[in-house]
Amino acid sequence: MMETLYGLLIAPFADFAFMQRALAGSLMLSLGACPVGVFLMLRRMSLSGDAMAHAILPGAAAGFLFYGLEILPMTIGGLIAGIIVALGAGAVSRFTIQREDASMAAFYLISLAIGVLMVSIRGSSVDLMHVLFGTVLALNNEALTLIGGIVLVTLVSLAIFWRALVAECLDPLFLRSVSRLGSPVHFIFLGLVVLNLVGGFQALGTLLSVGLMMLPAAAARFWTMRVEPMCVLAVLIGFASCVAGLLLSYHVSLPSGPAIILSAGVVYFASILFGTRGILRARIVHHRHRTA
Repeated sequence: MMETLYGLLIAPFADFAFMQRALAGSLMLSLGACPVGVFLMLRRMSLSGDAMAHAILPGAAAGFLFYGLEILPMTIGGLIAGIIVALGAGAVSRFTIQREDASMAAFYLISLAIGVLMVSIRGSSVDLMHVLFGTVLALNNEALTLIGGIVLVTLVSLAIFWRALVAECLDPLFLRSVSRLGSPVHFIFLGLVVLNLVGGFQALGTLLSVGLMMLPAAAARFWTMRVEPMCVLAVLIGFASCVAGLLLSYHVSLPSGPAIILSAGVVYFASILFGTRGILRARIVHHRHRTA
């Protein structure tokens, strides 16, 4: 029994260096991206995360066109493109009549089209699939260092601006009336979103990196209402999804990125049903009130 469990759960990570790097990279991504996803969700900007994931594609494609599948140029390009889109969409929503969701959608659609066009000019369909869906099992030490740096910046920034971020989620107008941090915190937060999507791009690609950011956060919402426990729970769900997805990928020969996201999706649907704020708990409480 113990040998079977060891072979199923531990041996893949103990015996293969590429699995160890994939696990380390995905766990670091969860540590940084999941709390950011919680704030995105609380700010009702969940789809903005998806938009930003597409927005980094032109920069990554530019790095690919000039340097090939090199981590640093593609990362710098993605970061620049993401910041331009985030600042541009934020500026349009702040200084015109258009709401941020509409401006973000316009910017990301244009960015996605440009990025796909740029990759298609030089690369093959295999290159395009690599950029869009990533290769978590091919992470090297350079990529892990980059992801670790992004996670460190994210955690330090969250610690410094925690109260301002929570206040902006609850009442952004109040924050702007009592503090000058309102607008700066908004753009700092968008920067953190871009940073974590760029980090996730290395492992999961542009289309799946937002999944690790949002699904654990959405699942955690069904278990607690407080921000701090929600962030911790989202990280734990992210950890569990990464481990389960990598094991599933190893044993069943599935693509690792989608396996991780689908594992998070299973937790999300389970949370909808069985969470303390889920469907079944709500029905039980409602039934008790009716019979009382």
